[in-house]
Amino acid sequence: MTDEELQEIRNRCEKATGGKWTAYIEGRDIECGSSFIQTAGEDLEITGATVADYDFIAHARQDIILLLDEIEKLRSQL
Repeated sequence: MTDEELQEIRNRCEKATGGKWTAYIEGRDIECGSSFIQTAGEDLEITGATVADYDFIAHARQDIILLLDEIEKLRSQL
């Protein structure tokens, strides 16, 4: 993967709504309403998403940045 491709991924992350994203699943985390992802901005509701989809999308906001930082660190050690 090129440095340019990694920078494009980082740019997409930085353009997304900031803050920590948290999945709230009806029946698991909340008892009324519908499942959603809480962000620093508007909450996200996804039609047709599974519980695993909600968890993956919510964690991706934080996980991708951590992975990019780790790639950068490891590349600098080479």
